[in-house]
Amino acid sequence: MSAPETSPPAHSSASGYRNVFGPAILVLSGMQLLMVLDGTVAALALPRIRDALQLSEAGSNWIISSYVLAFGGLMLLGGRLGDTFGRKRMFVIGVAAFTVTSLLCGLAWNEPSLIIGRALQGASAAIAAPTAMALVATTFAPGKQRSQAFAIYAAMTGIGSVAGLIFGGLLTQVSWRLVFLINVPIGLMVALGAGAVLRESQGERLSLDIKGAVLGTLGCTLLVLAVNEGPSAGWDSPLVIGSFVLGGLALIAFILVERRASNPILPFVLFDNSSRVAALVAIFFASMIMMCMAVFISLYLQGILKYSPVQSGLAVVPFAFGLGIAAAIASKLALRYQPRWLVLCGGTIILIGCLYASSIATTNPSYFPSIYLPVVIIGFGVGFAVIPLTLSVVAGVAPTEIGPLTALAQVAQNLGGAIGLVVVGALVTSRALSLGGTTGPVEDMNPTQLAAQANGYGLAFACCAGIAIISTVVVLFMRFTPEEVAEGQAAQQSADAGLEPDADQPQA
Repeated sequence: MSAPETSPPAHSSASGYRNVFGPAILVLSGMQLLMVLDGTVAALALPRIRDALQLSEAGSNWIISSYVLAFGGLMLLGGRLGDTFGRKRMFVIGVAAFTVTSLLCGLAWNEPSLIIGRALQGASAAIAAPTAMALVATTFAPGKQRSQAFAIYAAMTGIGSVAGLIFGGLLTQVSWRLVFLINVPIGLMVALGAGAVLRESQGERLSLDIKGAVLGTLGCTLLVLAVNEGPSAGWDSPLVIGSFVLGGLALIAFILVERRASNPILPFVLFDNSSRVAALVAIFFASMIMMCMAVFISLYLQGILKYSPVQSGLAVVPFAFGLGIAAAIASKLALRYQPRWLVLCGGTIILIGCLYASSIATTNPSYFPSIYLPVVIIGFGVGFAVIPLTLSVVAGVAPTEIGPLTALAQVAQNLGGAIGLVVVGALVTSRALSLGGTTGPVEDMNPTQLAAQANGYGLAFACCAGIAIISTVVVLFMRFTPEEVAEGQAAQQSADAGLEPDADQPQA
């Protein structure tokens, strides 16, 4: 069943490990940067895409949701593919597929072609992302070098978010197609570079739970389809009712398959710890807030206030700075105070920012302070809440359990974002229609319809406030101590450094 690692076991320079500041880390972190950029600029370009392709509110949601559902639903399977067929091989395949599907998105001629392209793009990312993280561990020597490599890899998330807001706005200003087409030359360089500088490695060969991955992704997609189409097609339409029924059946089948699978893609043993379940559920809800804020702020600024894409991107850059400052503070406080109290504080801050944003949505606010303040406040609250939640997922576990748990947290994050966007989007559409709005492009709306749409976006921000309340209630059931968080951080460092787990290390 298992095959030995083909990466060098020794730690010396002669073993084949790479210099942390060499081309290998550029290739691996380049793909991470590419995926973060893609997610950021897609939300920023959504108003232009919506107008160009004459998309409805439901169609707009699918541009984001199709990518995130495929990415989150297939990520665990993507990691298994790397272990089974070789991480370098699957990484190159994933990057190449991401490049080709980015080209398809950039050349999309109508709504279905773009949605299909985005779904295929998400599936490609689900192969490339987990294999990239595994390759960081096998390419660089255990200890300081590997820790530095992981730090560089992680830094691409922050850099990509800010860069996406700035350069994504510039690209969108020229053409929304460029936000996808720019991936093509970058993806080609990453794929060719990976083939040239990375060495093959292979983990334990486990049977592939393809049936479980397909059923789980299909079930979530059908339920999202039902919620997304409900406001426009009617909640009693055959499409909506059929999607609800089939989606529920698919998820029931998924649970049955996972309980019987020899190597389930979602081991239920990971849910034995109720505090960890609470952390994962809270991450799910927190991701709803982040996705909804990213999309609806962009739609509001460009559609209602008539900001250009560049102005819209620059307007939300303070969000990233607020998040970064809060994250640095929260990561230190989590070692002194129970994480749930920090998450409660962060959730309260988010609640205040979202309520304020919802109160000004129907007016014509100036950027400072009316827009700037809620953007910074919500960013700070998100950073203050999400970091303790992330640390809680791996609190008190052994290094061998770090990988599955962090992967599960990423799945919760992606699926939460997709489902939240569609659910809140359905409420936005229903509110706008009830006030005399329309599902057509914003540029074709008259003043009354624009006012109705602005009211709908106000409801979106109010929904984010409600989700923040739900998240804070969930974390009351999270009982991790600062000591357990410290153990999780030590386990994370050991896993990154490639150290053997301590036999006395507490188990999840």
